[in-house]
Amino acid sequence: MNCTVVQETRTGARNMNQDRVGLWRTPQSLLMVVADGLGGHLHGEIAAQVAVQCFGGAFEHHARPALEAPEQFLSRSMAAAHAAILREAQRLELPDTPRTVLVACVVQEGHAHWMHIGDCRLYLVRSGRIVVRTRDHTVLQQLLDEGRIREEEITTHPDRHRLLQCLGSLQTPRPAAAQKARLAKNDRLVLCSDGLWGPLTQRQLLHSLTTQELQQAIAELVDLAELRAGPQCDNVSVLAMAWGEDDVAPVQEPRTIPAHDVPTHIEDFTATDPDFLRMSDEDIEKAIAEIKAALKTPPTQQ
Repeated sequence: MNCTVVQETRTGARNMNQDRVGLWRTPQSLLMVVADGLGGHLHGEIAAQVAVQCFGGAFEHHARPALEAPEQFLSRSMAAAHAAILREAQRLELPDTPRTVLVACVVQEGHAHWMHIGDCRLYLVRSGRIVVRTRDHTVLQQLLDEGRIREEEITTHPDRHRLLQCLGSLQTPRPAAAQKARLAKNDRLVLCSDGLWGPLTQRQLLHSLTTQELQQAIAELVDLAELRAGPQCDNVSVLAMAWGEDDVAPVQEPRTIPAHDVPTHIEDFTATDPDFLRMSDEDIEKAIAEIKAALKTPPTQQ
């Protein structure tokens, strides 16, 4: 695959970094994962680490050298990560289950396939526009969607950190089904925690990504996020890819969203029925066993 990948993770103004970034690749497939452990619960870094390792271990086990069904892989890995976090909390006898939000993307055969839970985001930037942006699973997103608050209230609203979905919760996660988009030459994919996108405007994000090489753009955006967040700066993590190949045979294009005013949308969690919600306990146990077997040789995390 002809692509360039850049990653960065910083502690910000926090005492520790609870974010985790994972990158795995074969000659035919690429997996990128960003997880943001929740600071409001003990040991968020454990949840983020377990989740990232689950995805990476499953990828190394099944990408031989490509995944047969990337979207099914994402949904099953999401379910296995949730189950593994609960089991790890039990094994460590933690007083509360650690939790994390996460975004994962598989790039294969000229397409990007992604799935997320919580407020880690994926952006697809093309020709100076954001053509895809994942929708946060948050109370704030819901309030915006209902027109009860304005965009400028986001940074100071008292509910800005309230999540509707995460991994490790006692409530079964119900993220939207995995999605995909055909990649075009010079597309840029960005996976990040809210420590990056929170302090930045979309114009700032687009300006850096469309006027500079990827390495310089990501360094500039991370610096700017830290500067704008100041003493309240969260952990800042990002994985970005610049696609260098010509696009493959066309499929349905992602809907173009104006860069200056991205409308909000809240997922209908009660209506979604992704594959992993139909998994039996036996299926989940099998998936976890496969991941543990793959993790006997730790995956390479760059």
